[in-house]
Amino acid sequence: MNTAADPQSSSDSSSDAQPLAERVENRSQRPSSSAFKEFMASQWAPASTDVAGLDASAPFAAQRRSALSAIFPEDRLVIPAGPLKVRSNDTDYRFRPHSAFAHLTGLGLDHEPEAVLVLEPVAAGTGDSGSNHVATLYFRPMAGRDSEEFYSNSRTGEFWIGRRPTLEEFQARLGLPTLHMDLHLEDAITKDAGPKEFGGKRIRLMRDVDLTCDALVDTSRINTNVDLEESDGFDAQLAEAVSELRLIKDEWEVEQMRSAVEATINGFHSVVKALPRAVEHKRGERVVETAFFAHAREEGNDLGYDTIAASGNNATVLHWIRNNGQVNTGDLILVDAGVEADSLYTADVTRTLPVNGTFSEVQRRVYQAVLDAADAAFAVAKPGAKFRDVHAAAVKVLAENLDQWGLLPVSLEVALSEEGQHHRRWMPHGTSHHLGLDVHDCAQAKKELYLDGVIQPGMIFTIEPGLYFKADDLAVPEEYRGIGVRIEDDVLITEDGNINLSESLPRSPDDVEKWMRGLLQP
Repeated sequence: MNTAADPQSSSDSSSDAQPLAERVENRSQRPSSSAFKEFMASQWAPASTDVAGLDASAPFAAQRRSALSAIFPEDRLVIPAGPLKVRSNDTDYRFRPHSAFAHLTGLGLDHEPEAVLVLEPVAAGTGDSGSNHVATLYFRPMAGRDSEEFYSNSRTGEFWIGRRPTLEEFQARLGLPTLHMDLHLEDAITKDAGPKEFGGKRIRLMRDVDLTCDALVDTSRINTNVDLEESDGFDAQLAEAVSELRLIKDEWEVEQMRSAVEATINGFHSVVKALPRAVEHKRGERVVETAFFAHAREEGNDLGYDTIAASGNNATVLHWIRNNGQVNTGDLILVDAGVEADSLYTADVTRTLPVNGTFSEVQRRVYQAVLDAADAAFAVAKPGAKFRDVHAAAVKVLAENLDQWGLLPVSLEVALSEEGQHHRRWMPHGTSHHLGLDVHDCAQAKKELYLDGVIQPGMIFTIEPGLYFKADDLAVPEEYRGIGVRIEDDVLITEDGNINLSESLPRSPDDVEKWMRGLLQP
C-alpha cells in the first residue's frame, strides 16, 4: 500500500499540520522579519483628528429609539448590525447592516460590521431624550498603524480596506455613547441578566442577525435559568416592533426615499439608451441589467435588490433575475429596478417598454389595462382606506378587462367572488408592499397593521399591478401569449391624498413612446 498517496495517512503523519483556518494566508507571501515590521510601523503621517458634526439622521434615529423604548420600557434591547458575509473563500460581500440597526442608529453604508446597539433600561423618563433607556453603540475600531493588523488583516486592516470612523467620530456623528466592543459588549449584554421574577433584566435580541450575539444571549439565558421558549417569543416581539416602527416614515426618511426614486428614474433613462446594444447582444438582458447597475453605483450605494430585466416571455416570470435572455425587436421588456441610496433606503420602480419604441396593438391593449388598474389603485390610496383596498381596486379593473376580452371562463361576478378569483391566474401577486430600508419593508408587522391596516400619512408603498400571459398558456388566444406587463410606482401618503414619487417617469403608452423616441434618436 502506498501510504504517501493516502490523504488520511499523510495527514496523520504530520504532527505539526497547518490548521485549516491559517491556510487561506498561504498565498500572501508577506515578510515576517523584524526589520519589515519595524519599517511598516514607522513614518506614517498622523491620522486626522477632525471629528464631523452630528449626522442629519441622528435626531430622527433618537426619536425612533425613544419610540422603541416606550414599547419595552423595562427590557434590555440588543440590535446587532451583523457580521461580514463570505462570498468566496476569503473574500466578503460588501457589508450592509441589518435594517433595524440602520433605522435605530441612522448609519448606512458599509463601515460598521459586527457593531451592536444596546438599549439599557433605566428609571422611567431618565433615559435618552426622556425615554426609558440609554443607548450605546459597541463597535470595534481599527487598530493603530503601529500594529500588525494594520497591514496583515485583509478583513479589518486599514492597509487593505481603507479607513473606518473612530469611536470618537461615531459618538459625535450619532449623538450617543460609543464603546469598544471587545472590552465592553459582553458585559453590556449579560450583566444582571436573568428571570424578571428574580430581579434579573430581560434581554430582547434581534435574532439571526449575528450568530455571536445569538450565542452570547443564549448562553446567558441558559446560565441564568431563563425559559428559552418564552424568550424566543420575546425576541419575536422585538422583531415585530422594529418592523412596525417603519410603517410611517419621518421627514428625513421621506427625503431619502425621494432621492432614491430620483436616482432610479435617471437609471431608467440609461436603460432605454442601452436597448439598441441589448438587441445586438446574445444576452441582451444583461446589457440592460448592467446599464442600470452602473447608474446605481454611480448615484447611490448599490442596487436595492437584484434587477429584473425580462424580455419577451421572461417578463411573465415574476422574479426573473437570471437576465440571460435575448432582447428582440418587437418584444416588450419588463424592467423592475431600484437604486439604494447611501442611507440604504431604496426605490422600487417597474416599467414595461417596447424594445423598438412602439407598442403593437395587443401590447398596447394589455399595457393600458394595467395602467388603468394602477390609476384605480391610486384613487383609493388615501388616508382612512385600508391597505387591502388598494389591491382590490386594481384587480377589479384587471378582471373587467379580462372579461371584456373574453378570457374569463366564468362571469365577472363569479370571478370577483371569494370562491372564484379566476382572474388571478394572470396576476397572482399583490398590488402593493411597504417600501423603505428594505424593498419589502415592514415585513414582520402584524397583519392588522399591514394588510388590514389603515393607510396613514407618512406611509410609502408601491402600486404595481400586472398581467402575465405565458407563452404556453392555452387559456388565452395566441396573440396574448408571451406578453408580461407590470407598471410600478412608489407612493407617499399625505394628509389629503398621495404623491406619486416616480410620476416623472412616463407611464401612459403615448408618453412612453415619445420618451423613448427622444432618447433613442441619433
